[in-house]
Amino acid sequence: MKFRKNILTLHKILGLTTGLVVFIVAITGCCWVFKEEIESFYTDYKIVEVQNKPIITPTQVKEIAHSVFPDNSIHGSVFSNENEAIEVVFYDREPEFYQSVFINPYSGEVLHVENRLSGFFAFMLKGHMRLWLPREIGEQIVGASILVFILIIVSGFILWLPKRRKNLRQRLRFIWKPTTGWKRKNFDLHTIIGFYVCSLALVLAFTGSIISYNWLKYVVYISAGGDKVPQFIIPKNESLKPEQKDDILPLDNLIVKLKRDLPNAKSYELHYPKTDTLGIYVEVSNSKGTFYNTDFRFYDQNTLNELETPGIYGKYSDAKVPEKILRMNYDIHIGTIGGLPGKIIAFLVSLLTATLPVTGIFLWYGRKYKKVKS
Repeated sequence: MKFRKNILTLHKILGLTTGLVVFIVAITGCCWVFKEEIESFYTDYKIVEVQNKPIITPTQVKEIAHSVFPDNSIHGSVFSNENEAIEVVFYDREPEFYQSVFINPYSGEVLHVENRLSGFFAFMLKGHMRLWLPREIGEQIVGASILVFILIIVSGFILWLPKRRKNLRQRLRFIWKPTTGWKRKNFDLHTIIGFYVCSLALVLAFTGSIISYNWLKYVVYISAGGDKVPQFIIPKNESLKPEQKDDILPLDNLIVKLKRDLPNAKSYELHYPKTDTLGIYVEVSNSKGTFYNTDFRFYDQNTLNELETPGIYGKYSDAKVPEKILRMNYDIHIGTIGGLPGKIIAFLVSLLTATLPVTGIFLWYGRKYKKVKS
């Protein structure tokens, strides 16, 4: 009895402390799940007419994009199907700047400019990641609260366990009568919903914590038997920069080479080298809607010879179990690992998780402010 009382006290204090954060993170998370499906209804500007001529080169793409935002940094250029616009992603951390420029791959015309920091989904992501607070403050609060939420889930399961086996039925289904009061209904909503979502909520919380904390990512990777450097490392060129003999850079032949060598890929996101010594880094997406099986490929910017990285992010076919665990973490977190059914499950779990702080507060209020009977 004393043990359960201590667990209840811990569960109550932690729940009241982090309840609002958990509610916001859960609600914004379920709103984010179907982002790609919803955005697909109003992205007609990405579709272009296929023309019988070569597409513009990565260097030309870079020059056209910089004419729109000359003072900002290009994160990467995404080359997709022949009938899709090239997307150039600009990103700067300080001051925060995140916009995309969509370019016709045949004419070089700027088709659309999109601010990734505005709109409904950007608002939801800011709430999910940092509670709409400054990054340095909000991310720390969210990260710590989700770690605490893991303890809340464990303590809640201990409290859910009935003292007697005959009471188990009441913990698994709603048995309400016309005379059942709101306190009992609220208690059942909290305990029964909590039981059915606790395992999947624990998965979402743990995968979210891995995204938040690099030290936890390192612990998971090493615990799984990983033996590589748990970082993203761009290797250096193996060759020296030759004298320029013509106007065509090796970089401008890379997309043609990738489409020839990897014709089944969905897209190729090219990242321009920041120095003359670093290799070219390309993300090759092998499936639409998932991220874990993306190939991270690196090329000598002078010869286009493929380079190997000592880090854990390389070709998916070369990844071992520990690397695959980390790669799948984000897809597990948002449910895309299971396709559309996985997204629906993630949506429902997030939505139901958001109800737990609400019913928990009502549960605390009903016990603390009981009506005194005459």
